[in-house]
Amino acid sequence: MNLRNLIQRTRDERGITGLETAIILIAFVVVATVFAFVVLTTGIFSAERGKETVFAGLQKARGTMEVRGGVVIADDDATIVQTGITDGSVQWSVATTAGGEAIPLDPDATSNRTVLAYRDAGVIIDDVTYVATEIVGDGDLLLEPGELFTMSVDLNTTTNPSMTGASLTPNSRFTFEIQTPVGAVLDLTRSMPAQLDAVMQLH
Repeated sequence: MNLRNLIQRTRDERGITGLETAIILIAFVVVATVFAFVVLTTGIFSAERGKETVFAGLQKARGTMEVRGGVVIADDDATIVQTGITDGSVQWSVATTAGGEAIPLDPDATSNRTVLAYRDAGVIIDDVTYVATEIVGDGDLLLEPGELFTMSVDLNTTTNPSMTGASLTPNSRFTFEIQTPVGAVLDLTRSMPAQLDAVMQLH
């Protein structure tokens, strides 16, 4: 072996180059693994949050009721006073929406109860006293799928002070808001006719 071959073998760096390549490859694998873990974790988190949002929206939609029929206003006075109805009641029938969940209709409950609000041009009443009467059901004050209830509001402020200030006069417009514990607010807006009768059904 001559001196030239010895120098060439001494300067052969193929082993070092292979080691550097292996280190770089391992670094790439580690970085790719970490990146894949981050992407996968973020995707799972986003999917879970999306599922929670969908379930929350579904629960809200299923916790909503609907009005069946019209709104009936009955005057208890023997003589109809054309200036407005102050002694009588407003009532309507409600049921759950298709595939809906049970909705509590106990007006005396202290929590998890359905609240009834009233609006007109001159007054805002956030908590109106009402009576829930079962038409079709199993005997409790829980509106369940397949059941039908009537919600009634006494207009006489002596027996129902919560309606003080309400004005059901000819051509006036009023709104009852049914606020369930979970579902969307049901807006019940009607207009009084120009001529008042003893019993009026407003659509």
